[in-house]
Amino acid sequence: MRSPVGVDTMTTRFCAGLLSAADKPLPGPVTKAARRTLLNVLGTAVGAAHAPAIDALLTTVHDQRGGGPAVVPGRAELVHPYWAAVITGTAAHLDDFDDTHLATVIHPGAAVLGTLLALQPGPPLSGERYLSAFALGCEAQLRIGNAISPSHYDRGWHITGTCGVFGAAVAASVLLGLDRGQLAQALALASTMTLGHRESFGSMTKPLHPGKAAANGLIAARLAASGACGMADPLGDGGVLGVFADDVDPAALVHGWDGEWELQRNTFKPYPCGIVAHPAIDAAIEAATELADPAEITSVDLDCHPLVPELMGRRQPSDGLQARFSVYHAVAVGLVDGQVGLAQFGDERARAPEIARVRQLIALHPAADCPRDAARIRVTLGGADPVIVQVAHARGSVERPLTDEELLAKVDQLVCPVLGGHASAEIDAAVRRLPAAVDLTELVATIRPSGGPR
Repeated sequence: MRSPVGVDTMTTRFCAGLLSAADKPLPGPVTKAARRTLLNVLGTAVGAAHAPAIDALLTTVHDQRGGGPAVVPGRAELVHPYWAAVITGTAAHLDDFDDTHLATVIHPGAAVLGTLLALQPGPPLSGERYLSAFALGCEAQLRIGNAISPSHYDRGWHITGTCGVFGAAVAASVLLGLDRGQLAQALALASTMTLGHRESFGSMTKPLHPGKAAANGLIAARLAASGACGMADPLGDGGVLGVFADDVDPAALVHGWDGEWELQRNTFKPYPCGIVAHPAIDAAIEAATELADPAEITSVDLDCHPLVPELMGRRQPSDGLQARFSVYHAVAVGLVDGQVGLAQFGDERARAPEIARVRQLIALHPAADCPRDAARIRVTLGGADPVIVQVAHARGSVERPLTDEELLAKVDQLVCPVLGGHASAEIDAAVRRLPAAVDLTELVATIRPSGGPR
């Protein structure tokens, strides 16, 4: 039921803060963080445009006669807005290469990007408004994630899916011009459409979670705009957050908007796999420079955070999807190949005998006092001194972020095989110009095969 006008609840306070922030220009550091997040997630969405999971979704769209006006990044097809949200959110997260908020392990960009593109062509709004909606959708997820972490993730939920629907609902509500009461109802409706559990990691289902979150959040906002109602205080006592977690921190939802945003702590992966394995990958790649022959490796010992075996403990993955959740595989390809990119998480390397041999030699030593972005590797060799590498902060972490040049180089590797040699520069330019753009037209054109000059 709709709360009486003027009633003070956790949800109404959350909505009031969001809409107050939406009515002001984004602070400079937040604008920069939003642009970097948007550039990265556009790259990951385009890069996965022709993956089997995306082909399967588009086949379903065709079978369901789901055509429409909305774009799909990296593809020529136009689809119904519902399917645009599902496909874009799925593609953005497919390779586990999207943005990551390390404190919550939320990937906030995927669901919000799916919502924004599903609304194209959409309301006649400025590029600045679209960037603000994107930033607020990401921030909403991260604040809710902070409120329920770490208990929520520990329970087995996939937090990107469960929190993503709220971010998508916020972004859509801002763009559709919903008032505070309507936004509260959008969140109430979204709270009944959450999904995602960690058991799906290593399958096509995992990236579907932010795709469904994008579509569900959009539906929640449209229903609220049409007068549909949900529970009075979904984020308060007796609401969904108490179902999500044993311990809830309400203060994380409503702290001031005039300081640092959580979005400013968002990070960008240099490797397409679970982020908790990245310190170990850095260590393995550095160790590889001192190995004359990987065939001489007799054992590998890895000191790491306890989340590493919990989230990435699959020793012998059978395909590339499973390999993305195997620290054993990530370290093995780092030591043998000396690099870890999309090719290292393909089916061929996942099944390679020389990689399987090294995976079997690795022992994990998790320790609670090891930071999430740190690792230590010790590679024992036959007839040679061991190689030891210590990583204090992983590449791409908050303490060691990717530079703008490194981020653009990553996006270039993702989008150029799909859209051509100048695509990354065009996307980057459109993202940088977005705060001054009249709408989203230029940006949308850059992510389509037929859009913009090539």
